[in-house]
Amino acid sequence: MMRTIIATDKAPAAIGPYAQANLVGDFIFTSGQIPIDPATSRLVEGGIEEQTRQVFANLKAVLEEAGSGLDRIVKTTCFLANMEDFAAMNKIYAEYFPDGTYPSRSAFQVGALPMGAMIEIEAIAMK
Repeated sequence: MMRTIIATDKAPAAIGPYAQANLVGDFIFTSGQIPIDPATSRLVEGGIEEQTRQVFANLKAVLEEAGSGLDRIVKTTCFLANMEDFAAMNKIYAEYFPDGTYPSRSAFQVGALPMGAMIEIEAIAMK
């Protein structure tokens, strides 16, 4: 099975030895996205709500580059710097799946995230 590396300048560039996503067969596997504004290469200002929205903007850009979209996500993994942000993140998260077709999901509190981010999300989507 062939693998295609996905890269777009509409999402933050990889800050290490990894791809924004890999397309394998009919599935796209994204790297974790943190709330970096690709125009400034800095974390967006604000709290968990603003950071969650930027993460989804970044995921959307990567998935669209691969010929997919947020509505094609089948699994996410959410990493939170503080589990107390879970309810606020969850409210924003639900907005991105308005028809109630939710992906499978795991969510964890972690010790720290790159650049001091409050959230990181990775996804698996169908092409």
